[in-house]
Amino acid sequence: MPSVHVDNLGEMAIIECAGKFVRTAAASKLQDAVTSQIQARVVVLDLTEMHAIGGGGLGVLVLLQRWAQEHEIRLKLFNPSELVREKVKHVDFEIATLEQMMSLLVRVDSEYACALLEFQSPSHLSRYA
Repeated sequence: MPSVHVDNLGEMAIIECAGKFVRTAAASKLQDAVTSQIQARVVVLDLTEMHAIGGGGLGVLVLLQRWAQEHEIRLKLFNPSELVREKVKHVDFEIATLEQMMSLLVRVDSEYACALLEFQSPSHLSRYA
């Protein structure tokens, strides 16, 4: 079952997406989570635990990108799996590197940044070096 969890850190919202986003209901849950972040200046979709994305999920990401632009919000994807990265590569999404995420997090919450570093294993870190 896909899940969405939102962490608000100052003017940034981090939305963690877990599971498979292949059905309309899952994509709708993600859309609701993002569009409720009207006060954010940056919305990061943490795709670390997203295992698959279907056409409906990809369509929602495109709609969310347009929504974010209209509301002057930067929408960033973070850490998509190779399977998800393959699906989104034909659309001009901003995929944040670990260094970019750390820079954003340090600005809003140094404790969250430290937790993210502890979570990332050395194999994850080499991908962003």
